[in-house]
Amino acid sequence: LSLAKDVVLINTHGGSDRLFSSRLACVTCGVNVPEMTPRMFSFNSPHGACRQCQGIGVSEDFDVTRIVADENLSLLAGAIRPWATGDQKLIHRALSTLSKSFGINLDIPFRKLSKRHRDLLLFGPDGAGQGRGSSSRPQRRRNNSKKFAPFGRDFEGVVPNLRRRYEEGTWSEKEVLEVFRSLRPCERCKGERLRPESRSVRVHGRTLPEYVELPIGIALATFETLKLTEREVPVAERVLREILDRLRFLRDVGVGYLTLARSATTLSGGEAQRIRLATQIGANLTGVLYVLDEPSIGLHHRDNQLLLSTLVRLRDLGNTVIVVEHDEETIRSADYVVDLGPGAGEHGGHVVFQGSPDELSVSGDASITGKYLSGERVIPVPKRRRAAKKGELIIYGACANNLKDIDVGVPLGLFTAVTGVSGSGKSTLVNDILYRSLARVLYRANDDPGAHRSIDGIDLIDKVIQIDQSPIGRTPRSNPATYTGIFTFVRELFSMLTESRARGYKPGRFSFNVKGGRCEVCHGDGVIAIEMHFLPDVYITCEQCKGRRYNSETLEIKYRGVSIADMLELTVDQAIPLLENFRSIANRLRTLHDVGLGYVTLGQSATTLSGGEAQRVKLAKELSKRSTGRTLYILDEPTTGLHLEDTRRLLDVLNLLVDQGNTVVVIEHHLDVIKVADHVIDLGPGGGEAGGEVLVQGTPEAVAKHGASHTGAFLRPLLVS
Repeated sequence: LSLAKDVVLINTHGGSDRLFSSRLACVTCGVNVPEMTPRMFSFNSPHGACRQCQGIGVSEDFDVTRIVADENLSLLAGAIRPWATGDQKLIHRALSTLSKSFGINLDIPFRKLSKRHRDLLLFGPDGAGQGRGSSSRPQRRRNNSKKFAPFGRDFEGVVPNLRRRYEEGTWSEKEVLEVFRSLRPCERCKGERLRPESRSVRVHGRTLPEYVELPIGIALATFETLKLTEREVPVAERVLREILDRLRFLRDVGVGYLTLARSATTLSGGEAQRIRLATQIGANLTGVLYVLDEPSIGLHHRDNQLLLSTLVRLRDLGNTVIVVEHDEETIRSADYVVDLGPGAGEHGGHVVFQGSPDELSVSGDASITGKYLSGERVIPVPKRRRAAKKGELIIYGACANNLKDIDVGVPLGLFTAVTGVSGSGKSTLVNDILYRSLARVLYRANDDPGAHRSIDGIDLIDKVIQIDQSPIGRTPRSNPATYTGIFTFVRELFSMLTESRARGYKPGRFSFNVKGGRCEVCHGDGVIAIEMHFLPDVYITCEQCKGRRYNSETLEIKYRGVSIADMLELTVDQAIPLLENFRSIANRLRTLHDVGLGYVTLGQSATTLSGGEAQRVKLAKELSKRSTGRTLYILDEPTTGLHLEDTRRLLDVLNLLVDQGNTVVVIEHHLDVIKVADHVIDLGPGGGEAGGEVLVQGTPEAVAKHGASHTGAFLRPLLVS
């Protein structure tokens, strides 16, 4: 074999010669397969990763649907979006040349052009007829000939032209072109990330990418029914047992609807936390202190019970589990409760109660939490629900992700809750399809909506506002005062003071973002960043201004004994009596108070606000604007991080918006929110592939009566009078 380069010719008695190789090579076609080691099945290893996308599974390129956003427009009307913003006289002259060179009609809608003409426009004469999206098409390059005809015989096509400009352009030019690009599955591996040899190996009929695309619940059932042959048992038995244990842990913490291949960047905070929890359960450690911060985020009550049983299991192994939580069911399941308060911010910070949940419920007036547990305080069910009078938005054929080609109506002028177990398709329906479609029509946004046929009723609204939990800013310069516009009026107030006018101070003097009044040592940040190699930056308080952001001359100007720096250190509740005579400021401050943020300081850094606080700051900003009565507000789990008392206040604010004629749509698991809604859209029955259907649409009472609805089962006891 060594002399023959691992090839051997075998002749059997009376048979024909047969050629074999010991190098995993086919002697007929010459294909050679490398040794199948574990690293060959890892897309993080160069041995297993797809050569084209390096194991990422996607590549970014210019997207035809973004280049031609509206196929009903003609070329002269701006069907090709990159051409719609340039010198129109020059573009019309170029289009005229293009029409004469290739016989293209410039006046008919783009969709009515022949396929040959559409491909010629998009990919040039060399790429026409080769289909869309290929990044390997030949690209025509400019030449130095004086007879060069960019819109004649030398026309390179829109997509090749954009690719060349992107490759050769400056950073600012690339930023302009970025809106026409999108991620798409890798052409070579089709998004499966592995090299062809690794994708060809099958275990009981499935490849590795096919296994990891299964939802965890289905993957568990698949591996449980996997029948090993006598030869496979000693090889795979222990590995299979480990796989099954880990899948069960993931199912038990409530993420059974996720696929094994789900990108970590698309996970919510609660999902990522529960996956880490499953990892810890699999370690079977004892004597460990576990600290969890609101693990019930994003969980339906059905899944929350699985999570609680998992936490009990951790405790029973001999560990200590500390949970920061507002969920009533979690509080009642605890062995010991530490209740802090009595209020928030400067009104909190005290231990109000320590003891069992039963003792907390009879603790008297000291604990607001105890009052809700005892039933002394409740969020009441409305005596009557609003009726739809303004028409509805109707989504037809929603089929993105796991949605099953459903039609959904969202009544206008009502408070609507979209419910269902985790992974049932709520976010896909509301955020990916409804919001993105409306934003595209109303604001010409670039985000592509999820797959659906059409949406009727868009003409009945004039604004759509998505209030999510993303930060209101990513630097210390952003804070509630600047985000809501309060600080603009405060700076004008300080500039109108007698001493400011005598010194010639304008509003800009009181801004920490511009030169003049700010501290120039820290440039108005109040802190100085020290770069640490291979470690995050360290921030220290500025020694010059002691963290107050302004120079001494600016701080000498005071309103009722309060400097501009002191003003930023006031809480909302402290600022209201100080500034109540200025209507434009007081209204915004009261709005922040109404959404439960009276304890937040005006200058609190945006980076220190929780997701729930950031969401309520955004809500306060929208509430302070003049309402048109035709606005659609979309909120994704607005009760995250909220105590039951804060939830009650939030519901008062949302109902105020609806009373003004607007429409509010919330994605929510919180039963107190669902029971207050006018209309409920319940998706399910399960998560992942088991979800994506509309179980029931109607009042909370209608949902409670539906036998197949998990939401209805938990809602029913709350609606019984």
